[in-house]
Amino acid sequence: MRQFPVEMHGMAPGRVVEWRLRSTAGPEPVAGGRWASFNQDKHFTVAEESRGADDPVASWVAVTFEVEGALDEGALAGALLVFVRRHEVLRCTFRRLAGELACEPIAPGELALDAVPVASFDSNRELVGYLSERFKRSIDTLSWPLFTMGAVLREDSATVYLAFDHIVCDGLSMPVVVQDVQGAYEALRRGEEPAAATAPSYLDFAEEQRRRYLSFDADDERLGYWKEFVARGGGAFFPRFPLELGVAPGRMYPIVNEASELLDAGEAEVFEKACREVDGKPFMGVLAAVAVCLREAGGPGVYRGFMPVSERGRAGWADSVGWFVNTMPIEFDASPGRDFGQVMAGVREGFGEMMRHIDVPFVRAWQLLAPEEFAARSWPYPVNFFSYIDTRKVPGAGRHEEWRPATHVWSARANGVCSWFQRDAHGLHMNSIYVDTAAARRTMEGFQEALRRTVREIARHGSFGRPLGLAAPRGPVGSALGVGAVARRP
Repeated sequence: MRQFPVEMHGMAPGRVVEWRLRSTAGPEPVAGGRWASFNQDKHFTVAEESRGADDPVASWVAVTFEVEGALDEGALAGALLVFVRRHEVLRCTFRRLAGELACEPIAPGELALDAVPVASFDSNRELVGYLSERFKRSIDTLSWPLFTMGAVLREDSATVYLAFDHIVCDGLSMPVVVQDVQGAYEALRRGEEPAAATAPSYLDFAEEQRRRYLSFDADDERLGYWKEFVARGGGAFFPRFPLELGVAPGRMYPIVNEASELLDAGEAEVFEKACREVDGKPFMGVLAAVAVCLREAGGPGVYRGFMPVSERGRAGWADSVGWFVNTMPIEFDASPGRDFGQVMAGVREGFGEMMRHIDVPFVRAWQLLAPEEFAARSWPYPVNFFSYIDTRKVPGAGRHEEWRPATHVWSARANGVCSWFQRDAHGLHMNSIYVDTAAARRTMEGFQEALRRTVREIARHGSFGRPLGLAAPRGPVGSALGVGAVARRP
């Protein structure tokens, strides 16, 4: 299971049907007592403010997967309804009450689905173009429902798709979506009733988080890790992406969304072995390679960045849909002269220190330590960001070869770069969204090619290989890395 732009999906054309959710109870006032998480509140606030300024911020995360054989439309509709009823956050409506963001779920029995025939598409290009535009038009943070569901039907197969607003899910929710819908669909096809139990609710997670951190202030000792990180960065809350992207302060840009393979399956296995030999994990090896590539392109010797970390494993949320992600700062030494093992030791130490402070919610740290920047609708400048998921370990992974799931993300605009790395049974992959400027295209093309060469050197020799700065004369930022990275159709 990997992540790539939906426009790169090679799905065959066919007849599209959507299932649209509605409440049979009609609109009712949101009751007090159930409150959104810090992530949700900030996300909703940005949507409100951008809508008021006629400067809408839009994004979505989607998942697609395959069903073999002629699709049973009734069974799929039933499976989708079971899925929505199972996850409380998907049934929530959001509303401002006395300044706080309240959320109240619609009762499972008050939901219904309507099948809506869309159109038949004769080419892949027309189909993925429709899906891309459909997701953009249908996903609205301020309107319920906060997701769309449908399928592309063919005589002997179907591609199912679901696209969500970030307010109700995260990247690790996507494997849960696939497992739940496929499991319910297969049960209904066998004439069985799917399991009716609801999953542990993200709303409970949000309430626990707010109870622990809503009242603490900037003097709380639990913010010590964040304060030290900020102080070492010269007072900057956000760690800056160190390469040239050609962006102007305060401006947002259209995006480039691209994906490529860094290692094939065999190379990824050898890469993991090389990481284990220096007492590290594969994600640490990738992060070490990223840090060295950034440094060789003109960045600092000390890597400073943000890293999203899942909070699912602490209290049994593994099979729940929701935004169980905390964003944390990480810092380690990747200066010249340090070999692979030494940089990996720094990554391991930096990651361990970060995890000791994982409980403090990013949004609360941001609000308390950088209140002026918190009031803005976006991060203030390009931020260094690293994300890694091993999808061989997620729910349902044992059947991914059969289901062929994929994740797709999109954002209307950006002012920097975000990169996500995924390990699956077929190798190591990278998906990046970044600003569409000439400088950013040059920088990211060179960075991706240098990173590909570096992780292959680690796999082959357990080292970073020849210093990247010797590969070409040092010129404008990014030119020393060379060229050649391309987006590949999975």
